[in-house]
Amino acid sequence: MNKDIFNTRLEKIKKEHEELVQKPNEELFSSNGIYCKYKNPVLTRNHVPLHWRYDLNKQNNPFLMERIGFNAAFNAGAIKLNGKYLLAVRVEGNDRKSFFAIAESDNGIDGFKFWDKPITLPQTENPDTNVYDMRLTQHDDGWIYGVFCTERKDPEAPEGDTSSAVAAAGIARTKDLVNWQRLPDLISTTGQQRNVVLFPHLIEGKYAFYTRPQDGFIDTGNGGGIGFGLSDSIEHPEVKEEVIVDAKTYHTIYEVKNGLGPAPIRTDKGWLQLAHGVRNTAAGLRYTLYMFMTDLEKPWVITHKPHGHFIAPLKDERVGDVSNVVFSNGWIVDEDASLPEGQRKVFIYYASSDTRMHVATTTIDQLVDYCINSPQDQLHSHLSVETINKLVDQNKDFMHLLD
Repeated sequence: MNKDIFNTRLEKIKKEHEELVQKPNEELFSSNGIYCKYKNPVLTRNHVPLHWRYDLNKQNNPFLMERIGFNAAFNAGAIKLNGKYLLAVRVEGNDRKSFFAIAESDNGIDGFKFWDKPITLPQTENPDTNVYDMRLTQHDDGWIYGVFCTERKDPEAPEGDTSSAVAAAGIARTKDLVNWQRLPDLISTTGQQRNVVLFPHLIEGKYAFYTRPQDGFIDTGNGGGIGFGLSDSIEHPEVKEEVIVDAKTYHTIYEVKNGLGPAPIRTDKGWLQLAHGVRNTAAGLRYTLYMFMTDLEKPWVITHKPHGHFIAPLKDERVGDVSNVVFSNGWIVDEDASLPEGQRKVFIYYASSDTRMHVATTTIDQLVDYCINSPQDQLHSHLSVETINKLVDQNKDFMHLLD
């Protein structure tokens, strides 16, 4: 009987997993004209390989039980390498521990498969309790860097407090996403650090980081928003001074906190930046994505910033392990040399509700147009009305198009 159970379950589990991984994705019509979303998530916990989850030895597991369970696959860094679209996925087990694993696709929108094993991340003298949300940066120095949040128990927590934590920016580098060299954590003088991103070029011979200083593990406190600072070395990374690039602001989508997503994209008009913003609601914190552009020579200086959110959680995206959240720390520009810069496709990978991964596609031209020509937030309701009325007046000679 047990043999029948094992074989019957194995056949069904294999079939369902293969159908999921091979399921084609479908581009959805874009009502906003800025980007196109896709019908299906590109990764879920059910994409996790079967040999990570089941002991396939019938003698050890006659009922083919799932021995290691997984809760989510989300918040992935992204890079295109050797013609493949690769995601450095945050995978969370049922034990609440997160780790990184590479998932690969031929086209960037479907067919993502995890590599054979998760990333084996070397440890510092003070081992990570938990790691997550890796940003990948292909740097001028020839390395691919992964900058991520490392979480450890707060050594100053009162006795009996088993939840207080300390966040720092962990750094590792690789040439192939298989073999990783761990570097010391980033030292900062402005408190705890999460959502740290390495800039892809040296500035004045120094390594540049976008930061997010905060007083505590969750609350930013006096932390002013997205910061920027320089380090003399990457082997001994230390940012001694940070300037605020984009401050958290009252009654905006980033009033509670904000942080940069992936490393910025260079265009001839400036650096495209994707960030997340957090605000309070009656239902708790709401995470959305927003964009801005910074100066080519001074990438810490904002030149254009559209109002409001760029991507917000909608429909099924709103439901998950931590609801009402979208988050991105990875995008890819298809560097097709046959296309002008502006027509090159951008794949934006974002997670919904700390549960699953999605993709949206657009072009450089669309993102630049969106950033430069969209109105900015005027920070007051009556000024928002003025902005709307200005567009209404501009449209008077074109209203016949809506008849």
